[in-house]
Amino acid sequence: MEQKFIAAWAASREKAAKLGIRMRPVEADDAMKAAHRALSGNRISDGFNQLADKRRLDLSLEALVVDKRFTGLFSDEEANNALMRLLDAGYRF
Repeated sequence: MEQKFIAAWAASREKAAKLGIRMRPVEADDAMKAAHRALSGNRISDGFNQLADKRRLDLSLEALVVDKRFTGLFSDEEANNALMRLLDAGYRF
């Protein structure tokens, strides 16, 4: 499941780049650590804000975290943080 998540996150970053949104590159072997780190803090990334501005939060890490395919990879706290960020930004499921 981790490999599918890593591939999905990479694909989302590629799609965001095509929209002109610069997302921080993440090496595949560090992707899970990077995802957990990004979800543990209160700081929202610039990429998230840019995706929100373009109404493309579906490409965000947070959207992947709450995706049913990947919820088993994250703690309840991480999933709740992701969900709250999405809801606060006006994301519609």
